[in-house]
Amino acid sequence: MFKDVGQITKSLGEQQYISTDEISTVMFLADKLEKPVLTEGPAGVGKTELAKAWAKVSGRELIRLQCYEGLDESKALYEWEYAKQMLYTQLLRDKLSEILAKTGSLTEAADRLGKEENVFFSERFLLARPLLKAITSPQPVVLLIDEIDRADAEFEAFLLEILSDFQVSVPELGTIKAHHMPTVVLTSNNTRELSEALKRRCLYLFIDYPSHEAELQIVKMRVPELKDRLAQQAVEAVQSLRQMDLKKNPSVSETIDWAKSLVMLNADTLDRQTLETTLTVLLKHESDVQKAKRALTAGREHPLNRRQGGDGNLPQQGRRGWN
Repeated sequence: MFKDVGQITKSLGEQQYISTDEISTVMFLADKLEKPVLTEGPAGVGKTELAKAWAKVSGRELIRLQCYEGLDESKALYEWEYAKQMLYTQLLRDKLSEILAKTGSLTEAADRLGKEENVFFSERFLLARPLLKAITSPQPVVLLIDEIDRADAEFEAFLLEILSDFQVSVPELGTIKAHHMPTVVLTSNNTRELSEALKRRCLYLFIDYPSHEAELQIVKMRVPELKDRLAQQAVEAVQSLRQMDLKKNPSVSETIDWAKSLVMLNADTLDRQTLETTLTVLLKHESDVQKAKRALTAGREHPLNRRQGGDGNLPQQGRRGWN
């Protein structure tokens, strides 16, 4: 589908996803080798967005499995619609009476009923969950297994079989094999260590916070109405905040939300008042907010003041600062 890495970078850019050479190379190899991609990194750096963008550039449907603690096979693979089966049983009870008529024993009745069990255990009563949907899809799809680190180790072990053979055994129906090999993207926020067996089956990709230049490009692409000077100041502030010892660093998605907020407030420059009153768009812990506010009034050694004037005030129009 893609002839080289550069084409992938360009295609992802057209979907407003700023790709690095490493990201484009891994996705190119995953496409050619038909291997799953395991993406790790801090929350909010674009791991899920990569899968969404890849689905668009490859023209494939995105099927998403959101992982969580307690996720089991029935929620991820399939389950039988027992209520629907019971409804059909009630509707067909007269027909069942005919089938069981003139049977001389319980064994004979059970044998006759057993011959008809395929009616009640067929695909019409099978409720496909994301994994089975990806396997049985008549067209190639992108399967996003999001936040695999939140699922239990037992589910991770079950997933290994799916990723190895892309087939599943349904006792009542037999083995179901994938019509097309899906492109699989797994994401992890590193809340727990994943097994070596899972990592062995995947191409590995670590996505970190973007550089200043990359994040500025993202902001300009996603919030084009934000003035260039203000975009530069906003990205500089976010990059500085990430250098502080915070409970939660601001994510790229929060940078975008902040940029949109500055547009909504008709801000012209990132002065001290604007920064202080909008910090909670970026920081989601009160201790982090207070730490950032203290840094604003502290000496130049603090990250937020690193490129400010000697008096500790935020740069104003015409002053050398975040621009």
